[in-house]
Amino acid sequence: MSRHFDEGPGLCETPDDETRAFGLNHTMVRIKDPAQSLDFYTRVLGMRLLRRLDFHELNFSLYFLAFLDEQAAEDVPTESGPRTTWTFAQRGVLELTHNWGSENDPNVAYHNGNDEPQGFGHIAINVPDVYAACERFEALGVPFVKRPDTGKLQGIAFIQDPDGYWVEVVQADMMERQGVV
Repeated sequence: MSRHFDEGPGLCETPDDETRAFGLNHTMVRIKDPAQSLDFYTRVLGMRLLRRLDFHELNFSLYFLAFLDEQAAEDVPTESGPRTTWTFAQRGVLELTHNWGSENDPNVAYHNGNDEPQGFGHIAINVPDVYAACERFEALGVPFVKRPDTGKLQGIAFIQDPDGYWVEVVQADMMERQGVV
């Protein structure tokens, strides 16, 4: 029996034992203005700031955000060292990297990965109701790349953060409900 749940080229059936405790902690994107980006990710999307790390000698800051329910939030350590360790033990974290001064530099702009040449594409969030979430995003003036009822794939949306990165908005059961899968 395969250790995987679907098929794809290059799958490894016998990974090294050393990898059994590995887990994806975070994805990093660079941001121009932390005030705009933190507002977007905490107010518009509802994420929480887990940890901020400032590197004064290197002139940059890291902001680690994630979705936490109230129960999980009660377990976040308050002391600096333990909270840093806890943050790096989490899964599904978004790291925003701010190089100091970029917010005042009109020449700073980051590639969103979807323009040519393509590379990084998007992050994705799941919501209970994609249509209700998109109505809220519309009311908040969030720019859309794709609305849930446009394009070939219905029931998903793409919005943009302040730096132009795409955020896919999905409803976990939408493809199954539509009979797509």
